[in-house]
Amino acid sequence: MAIRGIFFDAAGTLIQPVRRVGESYALLAKKYGVEISPAEITERFRICFDEAPPLAFPGASAPRIAVLEREWWKDLVRHIFEPRDRFHGFDDYFTELFDYFAQPGAWTLYPEVAETLPILKNRGLTLDVISNFDSRLIGILEGLGVAHWLDHTFVSSRVGYAKPARQIFAAALEHRSLEASDALHVGDSRENDFHGARKAGLKSVLVERSGEDPSNLAPRITTLRAIPRLLDDWAQREK
Repeated sequence: MAIRGIFFDAAGTLIQPVRRVGESYALLAKKYGVEISPAEITERFRICFDEAPPLAFPGASAPRIAVLEREWWKDLVRHIFEPRDRFHGFDDYFTELFDYFAQPGAWTLYPEVAETLPILKNRGLTLDVISNFDSRLIGILEGLGVAHWLDHTFVSSRVGYAKPARQIFAAALEHRSLEASDALHVGDSRENDFHGARKAGLKSVLVERSGEDPSNLAPRITTLRAIPRLLDDWAQREK
């Protein structure tokens, strides 16, 4: 069947931090008297993020979700700094850090996003986001000027399931009245995006901008500009 809707991952696919996460964490920590290298933060972030429970709160009410999101990130950041000496002023540090990454100015679009989304939208496609993120993402996308091209933003914290769980894909499909075979998911994570979407029955495309991924996963693209041609190729094969 022809693709009727496309779901995009957010961070690493549509948007990226203006500064590397490790740099932002380290710069702000220095303000609070904690000297730590961006490289150490980056490594600790990777380890702690992988060990953290899913950023998802099934059954939580909307007001409670906002509290849980903040607590989830605070626990993660506290874990990142555990090997260091006592962090005086940690609560104030975390508040400033959390608020910083809520600002659209802390993020930037990948260069091809602003030109590719209108092309896809003009084809009559439904465009949504499925992301393992929290409620801050909605304001970020609005502030970056792309929310009007996106019909809905499904964040794991609100849906109650995080990728690669099939339930988050199923929730998005149900909300959009789409069959899995009608939809494509585009993202930069092999496990969460590429394999997660496929296990849920969707088509999937891996975004690998460096072109250095040694895997043989296909289809794989280095830029979102390749999506229209990819759709055309699929449509041609189905004729």
